[in-house]
Amino acid sequence: MEIAPLYDDVAMAPEGGAAYWLNTVDAVRIRVGVWDKGEKGTVFLFTGRTEYIEKYGQTAAQLQARGYAMITQDWRGQGLSDRLLDDPAKGHVMHFTDYQHDVAAMVDAARELNLPEPFYLLAHSMGGTIGLRALINGLDVKAAAFSAPMWGILFSAPVKPLALGLSWSYRSIGLGHKYAPGTSANSYVVTAPFSGNQLTTDPEMYAYMQNQAKTYPQLPLGGPSMHWLFEALTDCNSLAALPSPDIPTISFLGSNERIIDSKAVVSRMQNWPKGQLVMLDGAEHEVLMENPSIRGAALDQMCRLFQEHS
Repeated sequence: MEIAPLYDDVAMAPEGGAAYWLNTVDAVRIRVGVWDKGEKGTVFLFTGRTEYIEKYGQTAAQLQARGYAMITQDWRGQGLSDRLLDDPAKGHVMHFTDYQHDVAAMVDAARELNLPEPFYLLAHSMGGTIGLRALINGLDVKAAAFSAPMWGILFSAPVKPLALGLSWSYRSIGLGHKYAPGTSANSYVVTAPFSGNQLTTDPEMYAYMQNQAKTYPQLPLGGPSMHWLFEALTDCNSLAALPSPDIPTISFLGSNERIIDSKAVVSRMQNWPKGQLVMLDGAEHEVLMENPSIRGAALDQMCRLFQEHS
């Protein structure tokens, strides 16, 4: 593994972190970030769409304080990993299952680096889609936690039945590279004011994200491509038809969630034999970027689950 950049100046992460370049089996270069101190095991943190390693520097610190090492990544098409279109601001993937190649490379890296075991999963938003499929595929973790998992995408009632057909049509006529309606090359946190934002109620965490995106504009993403939208909707529908894996799980969902489809999360967790759904009053989409009270309580509950299955 080759050393990759890690922007410590904006991450607010523990000392001793490192980043590496990995090559997947389909020849895509991705970046992983590692904080290897943790006597209780290692958390695989699967990030959401538009995200990158540095965004979870504070999470690495909070996990380390609770006894856990952490490894995370820039998925293909975002962060410093290989971008897949000529327009680097556009979120894109050829097939949603391609993200499983990134998962495999990350697991191999964790073992090569001798990260402390056992392993656990923490997956946010799009990372929740990838994480659920990884668990179904046999990802070797003792327990899993999800933060606002993208098991469905929130659309208004008139738009929802049209989204899959429209994205399929764009893809079929060679326009899958176009931005999804209502999105552009602009990063949400750079352009959206804190007031009314859909991510967090904590102004300090919002400023933290804005500072990262403005200091290193090569890290964030703009909107997704129509092809990405089709692939995401198709994978969510595919996963909805599959049973939940036999693994202890906790999912966190903000009461003011406005990005993913909360009903899909509630439905999944009601039928997960070893699953627990925790509703967080007043929280927005980014549970791990919420105010200290909300994110601290969520991390404590998650780590209690991990400790019970050590």
